[in-house]
Amino acid sequence: MLQSKISLKANIGKYEFNNVMLNAAGIRCATTDELTKVLNSEAGGCVTKSATPEPREGNESPRMKATPLGCINSMGLPNHGLDYYLKFAEENQGKNGKQVLLSIAGLTVDQNLEMLHKIQESSFDGLVELNLSCPNIKGESQIAYDFEAVRDILTKTFKFFTKDLGIKLPPYFDLHQFDQIADVLNDFPIAYVNSINSIGNGLIVNPETESVVIKPKGGFGGLGGDYVKPTALANVRALRLWLKPEIAIIGTGGIKSGRDVFEHVLCGANVVQIGTAFGFEDVKIFSRISKELSEIMAEKGYSSLDDFRGKLKTL
Repeated sequence: MLQSKISLKANIGKYEFNNVMLNAAGIRCATTDELTKVLNSEAGGCVTKSATPEPREGNESPRMKATPLGCINSMGLPNHGLDYYLKFAEENQGKNGKQVLLSIAGLTVDQNLEMLHKIQESSFDGLVELNLSCPNIKGESQIAYDFEAVRDILTKTFKFFTKDLGIKLPPYFDLHQFDQIADVLNDFPIAYVNSINSIGNGLIVNPETESVVIKPKGGFGGLGGDYVKPTALANVRALRLWLKPEIAIIGTGGIKSGRDVFEHVLCGANVVQIGTAFGFEDVKIFSRISKELSEIMAEKGYSSLDDFRGKLKTL
């Protein structure tokens, strides 16, 4: 099969992506220049830095450290504020066939509702990603581990919010957690879930200096990269089995090759996001992985992602 006949197109509901890959909120997406660079690449669109209502500096440095297997960070949501990203999203959504996903991450329920009201009243007509899973805010817990809190915020949200909303989730580790989050999410008109955010509160030690490698929270931070791929695949697989089929899944975690994208889609991902490896490699990663994924699909006789999406076999 010729690679030219292979399609990497994907969709989330009515939103079409000319490439299954996006950046993940957090890395190389804080400024309009960075976001425009992603839109001009082979990616299917861009995801904005997770916004708070007002600009935020984030945690003290050093707050991110690359490692042989990925990275650890405790950034603390540094961003330019919702108005900055909302303006970019309004101006660029759908331009040249590219999607803009507007990510928000309030520090409280009220902040999230405030931002969702502003987005509801805006001209933005793309996907909104509500981040309920940032593990790096000092003194704050991840909302998505409190299932009743998730139900509460979604109940309040859908009383007024009529646009398309996705939820960014943390990694879950026990099967009963999938039961609990699915029981909540299946009750709402959610467009997609994004799984997973970084694995929270890992620790990297420098044996030479006998110290931690980042400053915030005494060295505890979110893990990304190779560390998280098996957990990410498990979450994508479980959520695809537990959630109603109309809720799409964005697979995020440990993607640095065409094989990694293939595995995420095989587990049920509609679209994927790349964080850590994108930080290391910049936008050229999208063309490299597109080539690798196309080669895998050609070897297996697949012409589209639908040919194998969610068709993971069990023994």
